[in-house]
Amino acid sequence: MQLDLAAAQVEHTNALLALFARTNTPCHCQYWHFGGDKNAWLDRLFHAPEQNREAFVESLAAPQAASELRGVVALHEGQALGWLKLCPAERVQKLYDQRLYRGLPTLSGPREGVLTVGCLLVDDDFRRQGIARALVEHAIVLAKAQGARSIEAFPRRSDQAGPAELWTGPFSIFEQAGFEIVSDFAPYPVLRYTVRATQG
Repeated sequence: MQLDLAAAQVEHTNALLALFARTNTPCHCQYWHFGGDKNAWLDRLFHAPEQNREAFVESLAAPQAASELRGVVALHEGQALGWLKLCPAERVQKLYDQRLYRGLPTLSGPREGVLTVGCLLVDDDFRRQGIARALVEHAIVLAKAQGARSIEAFPRRSDQAGPAELWTGPFSIFEQAGFEIVSDFAPYPVLRYTVRATQG
């Protein structure tokens, strides 16, 4: 299957919204941007998912979206089959403030040029066809093109994990793409792909 991979832009909005609808994904990849607590988030998912939809649309239409990565989209004949959230680490501070990751020495120091994989989604009907792998590999291509320092990923590593628990991506795909474990607290390791070495 021929895939077209690209940095998500405003022209991909409708295709991505259709992907979220087909996969019953009411979060629209907004969890790491939501300021409320867990109960408020669940309430929004069940009672006001259109707010997540609107926030996602606005993020792709924002002026800085043309130069700042928002994510990677995998398309086939114009239909979005996969999505990987890829953005500057400072845009998803909520992720780094999670108890599992807060205060980790490997996540301290200068953060400029660090990109983060926030989630990974593949259409249910097209899983196990290499789409997730292609998304991760293209994320590396985009990171290099932007002169990023590194990419950090937070997959769950578990033999028993089902699709609903793998929303941050399968561990094995990142490992095979060249990501290295920088914190190995099972089953929630932190992985990093070094795009360019830090000077000094």
